[in-house]
Amino acid sequence: MSSKPPPFDPRFAQPGHPPATITEFEGVRSLHLGSSWEQGAMRLARPDAIELEYVQMMMAWLLFIERPRQIVQLGLGSAALTKFCYRRFPDARVEAIELNPNVIAICRALFELPPDDARLQVREMNALDYVLDASNHGRVDALQVDLYDEEARGPVLDSLDFYQGCFDCLAPGGIMTTNVFGELANYDKNLDAMRAVFDAVVWLPEVHDANIVVIAFKHAPRIDFAVLFERAGEIRRRYNLPAKKWVEGLKLWMQDQAD
Repeated sequence: MSSKPPPFDPRFAQPGHPPATITEFEGVRSLHLGSSWEQGAMRLARPDAIELEYVQMMMAWLLFIERPRQIVQLGLGSAALTKFCYRRFPDARVEAIELNPNVIAICRALFELPPDDARLQVREMNALDYVLDASNHGRVDALQVDLYDEEARGPVLDSLDFYQGCFDCLAPGGIMTTNVFGELANYDKNLDAMRAVFDAVVWLPEVHDANIVVIAFKHAPRIDFAVLFERAGEIRRRYNLPAKKWVEGLKLWMQDQAD
């Protein structure tokens, strides 16, 4: 990771928000918010693939939901999840919520984010406003949350009210996946808030500079590992995602909780 921030491009430096910048190394373009912290990445040869392992893990809801109708990302990042879901789930509506217009602009220009259409909508707004809006409640099958600022000390939204709003947005059987990263105190604060709201909360093993992906269920699922491993094989074949590792991580988590 670079020790100094990359230079600003005035197209992606609208006042009032952190500027969006890029670096490139060995065929991978990375997004930054005017600092050295990586906010997302795209392999130039595979722009619609998910490059980073922890972002791949944000797709773990696929183990339980085969045919999503509504997928929402809170935090656009480099648009990896938004592009992947838009391309791979043609029957689903995909919505991305991003507060920083510089991030939206750079994703359109340099990360191959498609324009909005009947199935895709990228909205410039605060994620808290989105989840508290009753018109969004009860309709999201898969909610993917990755909300960090340029300092990346922890999620910018981590209150009980925020996670209650996330819960309320989910349809029956809906699942939230969220990335928890930053200072140690953030982990317990976020996990405690999620456990106070969701019916079941599990997390996968730490990857990629201490990122932990949490899976929160509106209603606790029935866990059958034989079924999950079979489903993981299908996910690997269809989407080229390492889903077997997710199931192994879930199994390890359950064993740890039992000890």
